[in-house]
Amino acid sequence: AQQDQRKNYRYRNKTMAHRRRGVGVGRSSGAKFSKKAEELKAMSSESAMETVKKLEVKLTEFAKKHKKEIQEDPAFRQKFLQMCAPLGIDPLLSKKGFWGSLLGMGDFYYELAVKVAEVCVASRSRNGGIISVAEVKTILSQRGTKFQLAGNSTKKYSRDDIATAISKLSTLGGGFRTVKVGSSTMIISVPTELDNDHMEIMKLAQEEEGCVTVKTVQQATKWSEERAKRALDLLLTQGMAWLDTYRGADKYWFPSVWKEGFEMDDS
Repeated sequence: AQQDQRKNYRYRNKTMAHRRRGVGVGRSSGAKFSKKAEELKAMSSESAMETVKKLEVKLTEFAKKHKKEIQEDPAFRQKFLQMCAPLGIDPLLSKKGFWGSLLGMGDFYYELAVKVAEVCVASRSRNGGIISVAEVKTILSQRGTKFQLAGNSTKKYSRDDIATAISKLSTLGGGFRTVKVGSSTMIISVPTELDNDHMEIMKLAQEEEGCVTVKTVQQATKWSEERAKRALDLLLTQGMAWLDTYRGADKYWFPSVWKEGFEMDDS
C-alpha cells in the first residue's frame, strides 16, 4: 500500500510539473503572437503610407500634364477633384501652397462661393432660403459673371463647380449646404433642418410642376392628414412654400422647385 502511495505521489508531481510547464509555454506563445501581430500591423501601415506617397506623386504628375484641361474644362476639373478626395488632398484648401500655385483653383472657388451666396441671400424673400443649383447658374450666366482662374478670366463653370463651392462655404457655417431633391440639387442657405418628410414633399412638388395639396401628398405617401399638414406647415412657415387658397382649396406652391423646372439643362 505504501509503495502504491509513493507511485501516486510521483505521478501527481509529474502531472503538476507538466501543467506548470504548459502554462509557461502558453504565455510565451501568446507573447510571440502579439509581437508578430504588431510587426505585421506596422509593416501594413508602412506599406499603405508608401502606396499613398506614390499615388500623390502620380497625381502631381497628372495635374502638371493636364493643367490646362483642369483649368478650362469644368467636367475634367470635377473628375480631377474626385481623384484627389480619396488621398485627402484638397487643391482648394490653400491659395499659397503647392496646389494653389500650380492650379490656382482656390481663388476661383472662393469667388464663385461668394457670388453664389449673394444670389441665395438675395432670393430668400422669394424662396425661403432654398434654390436650385440650376437657377443659380442661370442667374450668374445672365449677369455675365466672370471668375479668375489661374490669372485668367473665365465664364466656364458648371453646376458641379457651384456645388463644390457651396461645400467649401458650408465649413464657415450659416446653414449653407446642398441637398438632393429628386433629380435636382438644391442649395439651402438657412439653418432650418429639413427631414425626410420635407424632402419627400419637395420631390413630389417637382413631379407635380411645383404645386401640391394635402390630399396629393397623402395619396402619394400614404401619410396621415396630420403628418402631411405638419410637414407642409414648416415649409410654409420658413417661406419655402406659398399658400394659395381658391374656393376653399389650399394649394402649396414651391417657387424654387417651380422655377427650377424652367431652367435649361446646361450643366
